[in-house]
Amino acid sequence: MKRRSFITKSASAGLLVGIPWSKPQDHIPPHNWDGYDFGPPPTIENRMNQGPFSTYGPSATAPGADVVMVTTPAKKPISNYGKGFVTYVCDEVGPPKTKGETLRESIEKLAKFPLGDVLYIRVDWRDIQKEPNKLEFPDHWHLTFEMAKKYGKRVAFRIQLMSPVIEPESMPDFLIGKVPMVKLGTTDEIGIPNKVHYAPRYDHPEFMKAFKKMDDLLSAIYNGHELVEYVDTCMYGFWGEGHSWPFNGNPFPDNHTAEKTFVEIFEYQAANWTKTPLVTNTQPDYNDVGNAEVLDRTIRSFNWLRTDTIFIEPSQIDALSNRPPWIGATIEQGIRTEQENNTSEIEGITRNENIISHIKDVSPNYFSLWNWHNIALGNLLGYYEKHPEPLDELAMVLGYNVRPSWIWHFEKEGYPGLILGLVNDGVCGVPGALYISVLDNDGNLITTGSIDPGYPIPGKVRQASFLLPKGTVWKNLRIKAEIEVKGVRHQIKWACEQKPEEDGTLRLKQNL
Repeated sequence: MKRRSFITKSASAGLLVGIPWSKPQDHIPPHNWDGYDFGPPPTIENRMNQGPFSTYGPSATAPGADVVMVTTPAKKPISNYGKGFVTYVCDEVGPPKTKGETLRESIEKLAKFPLGDVLYIRVDWRDIQKEPNKLEFPDHWHLTFEMAKKYGKRVAFRIQLMSPVIEPESMPDFLIGKVPMVKLGTTDEIGIPNKVHYAPRYDHPEFMKAFKKMDDLLSAIYNGHELVEYVDTCMYGFWGEGHSWPFNGNPFPDNHTAEKTFVEIFEYQAANWTKTPLVTNTQPDYNDVGNAEVLDRTIRSFNWLRTDTIFIEPSQIDALSNRPPWIGATIEQGIRTEQENNTSEIEGITRNENIISHIKDVSPNYFSLWNWHNIALGNLLGYYEKHPEPLDELAMVLGYNVRPSWIWHFEKEGYPGLILGLVNDGVCGVPGALYISVLDNDGNLITTGSIDPGYPIPGKVRQASFLLPKGTVWKNLRIKAEIEVKGVRHQIKWACEQKPEEDGTLRLKQNL
């Protein structure tokens, strides 16, 4: 079975940075994620009173509270940080190569595609570094950032440390001959017939020194960059998926060394990427290199998850669907072109429809718009223009969609107050902490606070209350929403049909 082909065809808590690698007896084995103790959520400031709120009697906490305003769900998709469709610009075989188009034209067409929110680039290490102590990015990298800024999109990327489609390897040339290569074997199971595959000794001092320098240079530019949504964790194996299937074992002298090496690589990235989320693949540990340990540290450091399939390993389904509500997740699952999709119908359901319907089941923040190894806007449009409903329906619920469904007003001991009944019309929790601010008519801050990280979660109302200065009139006040991820605030749009102000805030008015 060609695994990558199968994916397409069938398919105060602080950062742990600097903590030494765990001793072998502390090794984190695979486990069920439902109810697992990953430690406390991110710390927040100014936690809002989240109830319960009583309205009657001498002990009432919100005496006389009355609903003065309501909101209803948005009728169109709402684009926000921490959610959306991911349009692939480059995968492991390179950027689009569309006949009759320049590279700029092809990338601009992908960036303009209105359904996409994030542009994704996957490049080899050698693509961004030709010599030590210096990064040189390829044209499609620069074009992706240029088009993201032009069309109001964000960017995510992966730097591959190992790829079977690269000769002699994904490493830069200045490391060839310095880092030992270990022969894994020969296979055509990943779509490259009779190719002899090698893996570098990631633990070799020259490899680790060069990797750390590369990550230093990369994070110095892009950690906290206004356009960067997330960055893939560097893991073991082909394409960085956390495995080198179908080869058993690994190129290390023992599994202890393998796990120690990848914990060190993750911890180094976590130390550098303090503002931008890392996403770690939920791939099972096929090669015994410590994936479960790296995943555990990912959650505890408030980084996120990704997967390359939702149709092979049940353990990935468990991890994605039972992750803590404040942890984001992105799903890469190639969709077929219209011609391919037409041949896949079973029981009246095509492969693409099957894929898209199952995305909702694991409650992700992101989903890939990706024609596997055949990137071109025409391939996306060929399917989408004939069958827009599956992707349009997913767009309405993908990620989180937060709004204040009810707004109560009350007065206690001369202080006016507001209670917000916050709901989430999406499929997952907020990938961080929701901060809400009350502004006056001129946009000046009156008060601000946060609700618990991850909330509101779908299907449940989370109430939160503000007490305002005496004499404050609630009408014409404005409420602003932000999510905080790794200490960085991102303003978001309320996902309601009621029209916001130009600055994204929602003006309070009597509408019930």
